[in-house]
Amino acid sequence: MNSAPRDPDTVTAFLKHLESERRLSAHTVTNYQRDLKEASRVLGQQDWAGVTVHDIRSLVASLHRQGKGGKTIARLLSTLRTFYRYLMREGIARDNPVVDVRAPKSGKRLPKALDADQVTQLLDAGTDKGDPLSLRDQAMMELLYACGLRLAELLSLNIDSIDLPAAQLLVTGKGNKTRQLPMGKPAVTALKRWLKARTLFVKDSAEKAVFLSKNGKRLSPSSVQQRLKRHALERGLDDHLHPHKLRHSFATHLLESSGDLRAVQELLGHADLATTQVYTHLDFQHLAQVYDGAHPRAQRRREEDED
Repeated sequence: MNSAPRDPDTVTAFLKHLESERRLSAHTVTNYQRDLKEASRVLGQQDWAGVTVHDIRSLVASLHRQGKGGKTIARLLSTLRTFYRYLMREGIARDNPVVDVRAPKSGKRLPKALDADQVTQLLDAGTDKGDPLSLRDQAMMELLYACGLRLAELLSLNIDSIDLPAAQLLVTGKGNKTRQLPMGKPAVTALKRWLKARTLFVKDSAEKAVFLSKNGKRLSPSSVQQRLKRHALERGLDDHLHPHKLRHSFATHLLESSGDLRAVQELLGHADLATTQVYTHLDFQHLAQVYDGAHPRAQRRREEDED
């Protein structure tokens, strides 16, 4: 790829096409212009028609090395696909070199875990509230944190999923895989209180969902998200609280206390141990500390070093 300057007329005509024919907003047209300017800078070719699929792949690799995220690169590729469709329509380009090129996947941004004091602040503040909605919400929050449930897993719970005497839940996770999870005493207590109040919400005896809305139907994800956000604000937590943050807090606190990555994997329902490692922000330093503190040969080596 060379650094020869491009003739701007083609891009100018394309931007006018977006404005006049496609009636796109000025803001959207500006975004297209910015993306094409960035692509032109990296590609450095004079003739758009001369760009090949290899050039586009090099463009993606270059942007990725510069620290551009997957979503940013995907948007730029979308701009180029639209641009090349226009060039083909105008007879300027014979093919679209962007068609089969995809952006790298964006890394998952994990929520910041609540610390132990914040969890206490959230959960203990609701134990003295006896109205039915508060009892329901308390049981949901206790289970999300006590068992590390996904929101979908929480809402899919049925009455026969619960074994109160054994303090266990049967959870159906991704891929319809089931796992048995233990519940702590606070979660069991909150669940018992809610199940007594649940009868007030039942409209149809055939409805087996554990968590019901006011109309007696299985609770929706958006309802849970709204209720959690409300309780967090009422109890003095500044950060936006959502179900996944409680799941992440569960995993983080359990791993910090036990160092048992495999057990956390099982409890979270992850098929791949690597998923658990990323999910919990586990790094090599933490693994090394667990190893040094637990492995017999590591302990022996440390003792010899001290001698």
